[in-house]
Amino acid sequence: PPLQRARQGRMLAGVCAGIADYLDADPTLVRIAFTVFTFLGGAGIPAYLACLLLIPEEGSEQSIAASLLNGSR
Repeated sequence: PPLQRARQGRMLAGVCAGIADYLDADPTLVRIAFTVFTFLGGAGIPAYLACLLLIPEEGSEQSIAASLLNGSR
């Protein structure tokens, strides 16, 4: 499946559930990985925000960042 933020099984924005669907993994493992990266150096929060902006939501053609860029043109 394409990499998309999931609508089903989401807790916040669907980033972890979408990545888990793409990797065919358990969403809990992806959530734990983001948590570990957050506590070990703080990289989890910026990575999550980047994924939120760059990965389109399920059923959408564009990501949030692409929508913002296209709207400013």
